[in-house]
Amino acid sequence: MAKETIKLNISGMTCVNCSNGIEKAVNKLDGLESSKVSFASNEGEFFIDNKLLNKEVLIAKIKKLGYGVEEDLKALEKAKLIDYNKLRNIFSISIALTIVMFYFAFFPIENTQNNQYIMFILATIVQFYAGGRFYTLAYKAVSNSNYDMNVLVALGTSAAYFYSVFVVFFPSLFPEELRFLYFDGAAVIISFILLGRLLEERSKAKATDFLKKLMDLAPLNATLICEDGSFKTVLASELKVGDKVLIKTGEKISTDAVISKGSADIDTSMITGESMPVYKTIGDEVIAGTLNTTGVIEVVVLKQSNDTTLSKIIALLSTAQSKKLPISRFADNVANIFVPTVIIISILTFFAWYFIVGNALNAILASISVLVISCPCALGLATPIAIVSSVGKGAQEGILIKNPEILEIIKDIKYAVFDKTGTLTKGIISVKDAVYEEKYLDILASLETKSEHPISKAVVVFAQTKNISLNKEFEDIQIIPGLGIKAIYENKEILIGSLSFLEKNSINLDSKYLDFYNTSLNNGAGVILASIDKECVAVFALEDSIKDGAKELIADLKAKNITPILLTGDNQITANSVAKELNIDKVYAQVLPDEKYKVIIELQKEAKVMFVGDGINDSPSIKQADIGITLNSGSDITKDAGDIILINNDLKAVSKSINLSIESMKIIKQNLFWAFIYNIGGIPLAAGIFYPIFGVMLTPMYAGIAMSFSSVTVVLNSLRLKFKKI
Repeated sequence: MAKETIKLNISGMTCVNCSNGIEKAVNKLDGLESSKVSFASNEGEFFIDNKLLNKEVLIAKIKKLGYGVEEDLKALEKAKLIDYNKLRNIFSISIALTIVMFYFAFFPIENTQNNQYIMFILATIVQFYAGGRFYTLAYKAVSNSNYDMNVLVALGTSAAYFYSVFVVFFPSLFPEELRFLYFDGAAVIISFILLGRLLEERSKAKATDFLKKLMDLAPLNATLICEDGSFKTVLASELKVGDKVLIKTGEKISTDAVISKGSADIDTSMITGESMPVYKTIGDEVIAGTLNTTGVIEVVVLKQSNDTTLSKIIALLSTAQSKKLPISRFADNVANIFVPTVIIISILTFFAWYFIVGNALNAILASISVLVISCPCALGLATPIAIVSSVGKGAQEGILIKNPEILEIIKDIKYAVFDKTGTLTKGIISVKDAVYEEKYLDILASLETKSEHPISKAVVVFAQTKNISLNKEFEDIQIIPGLGIKAIYENKEILIGSLSFLEKNSINLDSKYLDFYNTSLNNGAGVILASIDKECVAVFALEDSIKDGAKELIADLKAKNITPILLTGDNQITANSVAKELNIDKVYAQVLPDEKYKVIIELQKEAKVMFVGDGINDSPSIKQADIGITLNSGSDITKDAGDIILINNDLKAVSKSINLSIESMKIIKQNLFWAFIYNIGGIPLAAGIFYPIFGVMLTPMYAGIAMSFSSVTVVLNSLRLKFKKI
């Protein structure tokens, strides 16, 4: 028996029930071992016995259900964009026609009959063009034994619409006082539910953009060194294990490899999170997509393009993206009970009035009233209107909520995991402290102006703060990758760089400089030294300073019983130093992207996890975490992967996001309460239960008013969120 895993890109899914429906349908096929379909990523993974089931039959089954199967990511993106634009256009038409209908409802033309016909035409377009998707989705849901919001929308709007149709074309069936139209009510329901769906689709429309950008990190071409020593430009994807490749200054590494000749400073920040370039020489491994900032090196290919660290990051992102959305669809769950109950009550109401009481007219009106008052306008608005208010409030506070659904789970997080460089720290190297001969600072800083290295820039800035003129001229300037810079000034040799660099050049080191060097190193700082004419004259301690608001954020998280964790690619000493300053107790240091990803997965076994980062290397973890937050200063890839972007790069906004989630869920639950309480109280009244006792019976008109009033309540309650202080 041969097993095979098949991954397919599926287009046309519009809600979670679509993915559930596909799973239920294909699971009935002989030879299908298991299936997992993600609405979030439009991806399906199927484990089959290919002796009993082949890929073509599986695809045919999915297409028969009304969905598309796309060949690749580009085709899927195109299909998703088409679906999104179509939904946006449908919503635009629906809301425009609804506004026109309200005009005719409040300012009718003199000819009443013509006014009704106009309303009928407009309502028909909204009902069956704009609202047609709800009928289709309701049919699919019922076919799979689901009774979701789509069923509720189709049922409620149909009751209001067809009641109005009978009033227009068969008015004699109704007494004069019961000839009311509910066209505008049905149109409002459809328009606002479409708005909610549009917001949902917007958060998914570009869900895989970051994958495409990440793929672009790896260079397309590589300079292959042929056996005869000549050079040949080839596709990086064609490189084989053992091939020799030339990497020049400013070029990206073609694939995972080991240096066979030369040395260079390699910018690995996108992979490891290291804030400074790392010196690599013969025997050291380099990673695909990282940047050679200085020097020319020759490397031997260790892995093919589809097996590199970068390709693994892409695979991790794809896996994390395909996970199921964690939110519980409360309204849909209740609807599974509510919808059948309403239908049964409506039928029982009809039979009771028709057969027991013997009043056919009341039987029709009462059963329709039950359906009208149960119309899910308020229920449908409860979540989307609150989300609109929440997203707007977030924007005011500098919080861009890309995926509104995560508002349901931010409040439940137990672990807040942070990257270090660029997230909790500024990501800019600066001189923390220094011991130096003041008369030589202008010479040293002037030499550092000749280098673009981040450390050189830090020394220059340090000197500039002391108003020192940096105009010295040098001879024989040499920038030595991984070690430092060397030059001649007035026949004296100037060296600035690492301790090993000075030791190799037999520089005399006074004890005060060595003591400062060791103390700074033990405190987690980076350190460089400088000498003039064989004598050490300066030591600079370097740091990546803590961001404003970082300490306050960590304290606030702890007050909320959320455990802060530092997860970084930097070395253990530096990580512990930053953690100590911020009062973070749990630290993971010197971890690669796949290791970060695994840490997040392990933490998720215990509780919900929020990850805050800004680098490309953080993107798999950001996507895997229950909540992914990134800074606006981060890479485009990371911002695409995150659920929330902090526009102003203000760390305090992390706490505000949690507070916003708490307030939003309060509003949503209140909205759902009011939506259901109207139904609980109104349905018995509409069914005529109190008629024998009090002589009171809810007609379709009052059922419509009650329905509208519940919607107004929900909208006004949602608008309160805009005035909440978070």
